Amino acid sequence: MLERFIQLLHTDDAGSETLAETRERLKGSFALGATRRMTQLGMVVGSAINKLEPLATDTLVYASTFAESRSLESYLDSFPTASPTLFQTSIHPSGAQQALIGRQRSLGEVFSHSGVEQMPAQALLTAMLAPAARVILCGGEERGTWLVDFQSAQDRTFGYALALTRESGPAPLGRLALLSSEETSRLTPAAWFDLLHQRRALDGPIALGWRLQLNWS
Repeated sequence: MLERFIQLLHTDDAGSETLAETRERLKGSFALGATRRMTQLGMVVGSAINKLEPLATDTLVYASTFAESRSLESYLDSFPTASPTLFQTSIHPSGAQQALIGRQRSLGEVFSHSGVEQMPAQALLTAMLAPAARVILCGGEERGTWLVDFQSAQDRTFGYALALTRESGPAPLGRLALLSSEETSRLTPAAWFDLLHQRRALDGPIALGWRLQLNWS
């Protein structure tokens, strides 16, 4: 069994917010003017990471299926006169990197995960196996529009970050454990976020070969 304890958690369920609405809501979480250059995912994930106060000795695990899908849509929508500015935004550093670059933070290790099948489980496994005393597990998605019809974007915007440790400490928020399993059900990124956001417990399969126990204090 692999086990970690949740010491800190921040979630942001931005839902159907526009980029402008998210920027206005979260501009106080970043340096003056920084949000003008950030993607929506960068803002929701970045503000969550900032609240955890990353340390130079931390390992960071970042997970996103589609990443900056809305930013990519905006760039593609600018054709046939492609926008250089929107192109730069569409290839922007990841949501986690935007927060770290803005605060000039260094970390011990960074692992990035993408994809659909088993993605939350793979990110959790990476966090569990990391040797660092504290691991920041974070991720999220941007709400797409027409890319949703092609199953290439989420239909809502959300972001999260949690600090995990090997030792429980005096007052952990919760406990995560991964156990081997022969069941095949999988946990989607949105369902994983909802468990964290609503602080709901789970004891069930999340991917081929893995079962998750999530308990809250």
